Amino acid sequence: MKLKVDQQADALYLTLSDAPASRTEEVSPGVFVDYDEQDRVVGIEMLYLSKRAPNLDLRRLQFETVPEAG
Repeated sequence: MKLKVDQQADALYLTLSDAPASRTEEVSPGVFVDYDEQDRVVGIEMLYLSKRAPNLDLRRLQFETVPEAG
């Protein structure tokens, strides 16, 4: 998994797979989901990042793994 923030484009892209995207669907205004040929999600793009997260500090991104239940 890879997270890319392009400040110049004001966009964020989350790569979930190295498989090439065969189609893209806009699921919400400015939010796009890329699918591979088997219809699996391979990436998610979010435009207008500064408007969606105006206080985002890219130096302080946190990643959290939630433990499995049970």
